[in-house]
Amino acid sequence: MNYTDVRDALTGPIPSVHTPYTREGEVDYRSLARLLDAMLEAGARAVVLTAGDSHYEAMSDREVGDVTRFTAQHVNHRAFMVAADFCYDTKHAVAFARECAGMDVDMLMVKPPNWQQSPTPETLAEHYAAVSREIPVMMVTNIFIPRGPAFGLATVKATMRATDRVLAVKDDMGEAFARRLTTLVHDRWAVWAGGRKENHLNIAPYGAHGYLSTFLPLMPQVAWDYWNAWQDGRMADAIRIIKTIDIPFFDFVCKSFSSPNLAFHAIGEICGRTQRWRPKPYSSATDAEVELIREWLKERKLI
Repeated sequence: MNYTDVRDALTGPIPSVHTPYTREGEVDYRSLARLLDAMLEAGARAVVLTAGDSHYEAMSDREVGDVTRFTAQHVNHRAFMVAADFCYDTKHAVAFARECAGMDVDMLMVKPPNWQQSPTPETLAEHYAAVSREIPVMMVTNIFIPRGPAFGLATVKATMRATDRVLAVKDDMGEAFARRLTTLVHDRWAVWAGGRKENHLNIAPYGAHGYLSTFLPLMPQVAWDYWNAWQDGRMADAIRIIKTIDIPFFDFVCKSFSSPNLAFHAIGEICGRTQRWRPKPYSSATDAEVELIREWLKERKLI
């Protein structure tokens, strides 16, 4: 696998897997299959597990492995498959990477541990390089948020010197850091923006390839309308979608509920993909909250 393969796979709107649960707090594999099928039917070139959206904080290592294996088997090479680890030290990250390679996972998103801000740019570069010897690696920049942009860019540069098997990066920092990151790596790493369309628009002129799409598995037309507008050079249309749909949507889910993720799970139920439940002690949407979300989406003709 080379940079061109990864870049092509991570171009466009890319969905992450919000692991679905039963009311009893067990992973809902039937709903997970429906969700993955919805992503593929919506035209996703890649399917991505992430430490955050996929709820790894609420899972044992065995459950993380089980969800990864199920996802890889269900996707079955119909899309580029990205797995994720969660705060593993180098020894355990390498072992998990080896497992993922044996599951026919295409790439591993690596999130190193960062307790008391212990790693240095050099030790992080060594970590990414060690994991990348087992499977191609995607970096995720949320580890740099408490350390700042200078630390993040120093780590990226050290990693580029250490290995040519890091082939992608998901940016969660945004703003000026994201623009400098994209300028630095876009011809060696596939770059995609976390979160919102405006984060993609922030770095698209600098060479970004795609973005994490909340809408694609649930309301795919919104995702493709934005992407096609950007691709066709219809900037006014792309900005209109951000102004009239994306910003109001994220303002609504971020300000109206204890967590936007609570709303995302409720929307999964409204769209018939998954159930609303999240593992305790996370809160789940009440009946009243589900109806509030349903009415908000109906009023804007999103469902």
